Amino acid sequence: MKTLSILGATGSIGTNALEVVRRFPERFAVAALSAKSSLDTLAKQIVEFDPELVSVFDETGAARLKTLLPAGCRTDIVHGREGYRQTAECAAADTVVTAMVGAAGLEPTIAAIKAGKTICLANKETLVMAGDYVMSLARDRQVDILPIDSEHSAVFQCLEGNRRRDLARILLTASGGPFRTRRAESFGKITREDALDHPNWSMGPKITIDSATLMNKGLEVIEAKHLFDVSLEQIEVVVHPQSIIHSMVAYRDGSVMAQLGVPDMKGAIAYALSYPERLPLGQPVPDFADLGRFDFEKPDLERFPCLSLAFDAVRRGGTYPAVLNAANEAAVALFLERQIKFTEIPALISQTMRRHTAVATPKLEEIMAADRWAWETVAGAPA
Repeated sequence: MKTLSILGATGSIGTNALEVVRRFPERFAVAALSAKSSLDTLAKQIVEFDPELVSVFDETGAARLKTLLPAGCRTDIVHGREGYRQTAECAAADTVVTAMVGAAGLEPTIAAIKAGKTICLANKETLVMAGDYVMSLARDRQVDILPIDSEHSAVFQCLEGNRRRDLARILLTASGGPFRTRRAESFGKITREDALDHPNWSMGPKITIDSATLMNKGLEVIEAKHLFDVSLEQIEVVVHPQSIIHSMVAYRDGSVMAQLGVPDMKGAIAYALSYPERLPLGQPVPDFADLGRFDFEKPDLERFPCLSLAFDAVRRGGTYPAVLNAANEAAVALFLERQIKFTEIPALISQTMRRHTAVATPKLEEIMAADRWAWETVAGAPA
């Protein structure tokens, strides 16, 4: 039996991971949970899964959570950065699902690696910000990092059983988001509700906005570079509106392998949790006759400049990816609060990257400093 610590338990990935646990109680137990908010949901998870340790964002949240739990509950409630570190290092857990959103997931993931836990990685920002550091640390500690993102899980599956030196190219597929066919001149009128209406996937608000801008795909490019140890030139983004092909790998003999499935995160989550086995999830096989065809397009970098900004950040290297990520997080937060227009998201990111003085080979503390600087720069930018 695997025992899990789930960081980001109340989000989309966390709740789907717990659904897998719920369906296979003989295979998985929960030792620890963490969440920033959604305390009512977290309280229900505690009652159902009986973790020994739970962490929340701050002391106020910890106090409120205790009032939501039944008398006699033995779960230890901690909070703050130290609390997140404790849940990542929880001695009773052998596997940590890192599903926190944004840069907040970096430090707990590093703590889990240092503690020797197997990492099921859904927090792409960890590798975007500090990919070289994290992957080197994982190698030194002999820790496995198993991808949960559907695209990276697909690549991981396509590489299984093949010689890595035969890999020619990774093809990351993108749905294109809700504005794939929308005219660029109307982008300034896009509302929060428009951008949160994804045609294929059910995700949290930040990731859904990233999908609408194609920044999500840019972050995945950076993640793939580190996760699979390939050059930027070996990664290609292909728009596939049906979202049935989750990604592909091309080999040097011209063969291409693709991983297909319905757009549901439980498949990728379950594969990471049960690797190298596959669980009988009961997921439907795509109805290929009904689909009739698969469509592919090149991404439109003029309408979706966030993808270009991500490639640019990788080419520049150093602290640029961390700045890209933080500027995007801050800009998306402003958009979700209705303080800026949709078109201002890439504009603010670009402006922040131009202002950045990079550190070429940063230490972890320099990466964190760049993250803070970019957040503060975007937050202080004129509306």
